[in-house]
Amino acid sequence: MSLINWKKSDFFPSLNALTESFFGNDNDFANWWKGLKGLPAVNVAESEAAYMMEVAIPGMKKDDFKVEVKEGILTISAESKSEKEEKDTRYTRREFSYSSFCRSFWLPDNIKADEIEANYHEGLLKLTIPKKVLSEPESEVKRIAIS
Repeated sequence: MSLINWKKSDFFPSLNALTESFFGNDNDFANWWKGLKGLPAVNVAESEAAYMMEVAIPGMKKDDFKVEVKEGILTISAESKSEKEEKDTRYTRREFSYSSFCRSFWLPDNIKADEIEANYHEGLLKLTIPKKVLSEPESEVKRIAIS
C-alpha cells in the first residue's frame, strides 16, 4: 500500500485559487459580502489600567464623530457631507460627497463607562477606556466552624 501526497496545485488549480480567494481572508469576504470597504480599522490595546483604541479616520473634523455607550456596547460613528458648486456663464458644476461609518464593540464588565475619554488629532481618533479596580480574591484559607 502506498500513500500519495496531494498538493492543492496538483488538481484543479483554478478551483483552488477560487476557493482560497473566497474563503482565504475573512476580512475581504466580509467587505465584499456586506459592502463595507470604507470601514476604518481599529487597533485595540490593553494595559493594567485601561483599554486603548485607535481608529484611523483622516479628513474628518471632530464634530463629525459620535461616540456612545449604551447597554455595554461602545458605538463609534461618523458622518461627513460636503458640497461644492461652481457657476460660470457657460456651465454649472456641482460636486458633493457623503461618507459615513458605524462600528460597535461589546465592552467587558470591568470598565468605567462614565470615564471614557476620546481625542481626535491629525486623522487619528484615540479612546481611553479605564478599567474598574476589582478587589483581589482572598488568598488565605479561612476555616469555617461547623455547629
